[in-house]
Amino acid sequence: MASFVPTREETLADLRRYTEERLVEVACLDCLARVRVKKNSDHQTSVQWTGQSRSDCQEFQRRGEAPGGRDVHKPCPRLMASIDEAVRAGDVPIGAYDGY
Repeated sequence: MASFVPTREETLADLRRYTEERLVEVACLDCLARVRVKKNSDHQTSVQWTGQSRSDCQEFQRRGEAPGGRDVHKPCPRLMASIDEAVRAGDVPIGAYDGY
């Protein structure tokens, strides 16, 4: 249960900006699982998984990890390579804008 539920429009706008703006859809070049990605710096990558993308990820299937039960400290190396390629291709911009 959330300890804080925003109700002010300004707070909701900030929440949407932080969690949704500048996210770019990237498909894994191996299994085609699709995630949304944002990079605020060279060293920071935010990845938003959906239930479908977790089910599609062959790496998670090989590990036997259930959707929602994956170890967040062990990202799929194939997907991370796909994200790196999308960054190199210019499809995923690097850098925060307006703090996001």
